[in-house]
Amino acid sequence: MAASGATDKTIDAAWLKGGALPRLLAALDTNGEEARAVGGAVRNALLAEPVHEIDVATTAMPDEVTRRVTAAGFKAVPTGIAHGTVTVVIDGAPYEVTTLRKDVETFGRHATVEFGRDWEGDAHRRDFTINALSVTRDGKVHDYTGGLADLGDRRIRFIGEAKARIEEDYLRILRFFRFHATYGAGEPDAEGVAACIAARAGLAQLSRERVRTEMMKLLAARRAVPALQVMAEIGLLLDVIGGVPNVVHAARMAELEQALALPADPVRRLAALAVVVAEDAERLWQRLRLANKEYERLAGMAEGWRRISPDLSGQAQRVLIYRLGPELFADQALLGFARAQAQANDAAWQALATLPQRWSAPAFPLKAADFIKRGVAQGPALGAALRAAESAWLAADFPSDAAAVGRIADQAAKS
Repeated sequence: MAASGATDKTIDAAWLKGGALPRLLAALDTNGEEARAVGGAVRNALLAEPVHEIDVATTAMPDEVTRRVTAAGFKAVPTGIAHGTVTVVIDGAPYEVTTLRKDVETFGRHATVEFGRDWEGDAHRRDFTINALSVTRDGKVHDYTGGLADLGDRRIRFIGEAKARIEEDYLRILRFFRFHATYGAGEPDAEGVAACIAARAGLAQLSRERVRTEMMKLLAARRAVPALQVMAEIGLLLDVIGGVPNVVHAARMAELEQALALPADPVRRLAALAVVVAEDAERLWQRLRLANKEYERLAGMAEGWRRISPDLSGQAQRVLIYRLGPELFADQALLGFARAQAQANDAAWQALATLPQRWSAPAFPLKAADFIKRGVAQGPALGAALRAAESAWLAADFPSDAAAVGRIADQAAKS
């Protein structure tokens, strides 16, 4: 077994002390076998970032993992036995437990691996130094790749030769920029950037679904804009989105979200970056295999961002919320705001963009029965009367009193 890589760094995290994880580690970390929490949970704990999932690595073979966790009363699910992974379900929460591995032959995502007991070798299989840290159940951190120093510097660095790591999986090009946008600071690692430039043709080999997942995560990251700027400068964004990116507008969208205390929205940021007309939304839908809901939002923003502005009357703004719904209204308003020659603190634009937070459109108060009892026959005439009444109700700015609504119904029934 390789050197321990133990450091004087420790983690004092609640998930190491209580809950399901200590019970899982206790079952695996005994009788000649060792188990540790690895990867993102360790990284995020050291950065005081939220920990959403915890992965475990172990020297035990998959069948031994299954035997031990089953004996402990946990559920073992063979989700990736060929790659050494067993998903262990404890109290309804899943934990991926993977046997230590080493590469025998690498060719993209389909590398041939062998199981082993070498913690250092397993760490060197990972992508970035900050993702190769592990922690024992007593909180001791192990670092074989310089990840602790890189965490301190907020630097995203490939393990070993950047070119070799990328050739193992070209998605690591996008992951490099996504992790820099999420955890990095300053300029991205120069060797990493150079390797991404040299290997960018490999992006064409990736499934559109994998590219979409990485891009959406990148767009939502706290430092998405600087990362997008570098990607645009070196030509990567053009390859990904299939069109000329506008990072200035994406930066404006991020600025507006901050000014209005809105959460980062990757779909709005993608629209600001790459959608001007409906054809842009269609291209991104196909190129990134977007979800239908994501495409519909992009198409809706492309259709209406030019027409919406604070110059609209209050009544016209409310009619748009009624017609579009609050989400699409806010999408169009924010995209229009991002492309307007206005400061982020412009009161009129801010009021427009946040109107759905302060006003909700009421339901149209008239039904078909209201016109039938006024003598309107079922069929085209009834539909025409409903449409005429709705238009009159909107023009009157959504009256709710019975008398006003009745007059609108009477007039529409006669027309």
